[in-house]
Amino acid sequence: MASSSTPMLHFSFTRPFSPSLSPNRISNTLRIATPHPPNPSLKLSSSHSISTAFTPALPINLSISPSPRKLTIVAAKGYKMKTHKASAKRFRVTGNGKIVRRRAGKQHLLEKKNTKRKCRLSKMHPVSRSDYDNVIGALPYLKVNRLAK
Repeated sequence: MASSSTPMLHFSFTRPFSPSLSPNRISNTLRIATPHPPNPSLKLSSSHSISTAFTPALPINLSISPSPRKLTIVAAKGYKMKTHKASAKRFRVTGNGKIVRRRAGKQHLLEKKNTKRKCRLSKMHPVSRSDYDNVIGALPYLKVNRLAK
């Protein structure tokens, strides 16, 4: 308990669990003296205490580890870019890195189209070079070879 002439302030901190230590939490106590006289308007409860000495319950290990860990930067921008999911369902990438798409016109009204035309519409078609920037903008993680012809 603190006397009315010397104000006390109590700081405590907890160490992380270590298997070599007991399973209960271990707390160290830090006591700091104040050089100024106590403020009469300051009300301190009995749980706050300040002393002139620093007395930890256990010694604190401040040594630096012998091998520093390597830091790996995953994303320099900060946030992940979102994939446009409708575009992801419409475009594919070939083995050479070209972007391909389906032809339009094979959904309905197929009776009046001849077999040769329907077969041609079923095949994948490469995306035009002028549309590459639009597709890559919608699909930022697509593995595209921009130099493929």
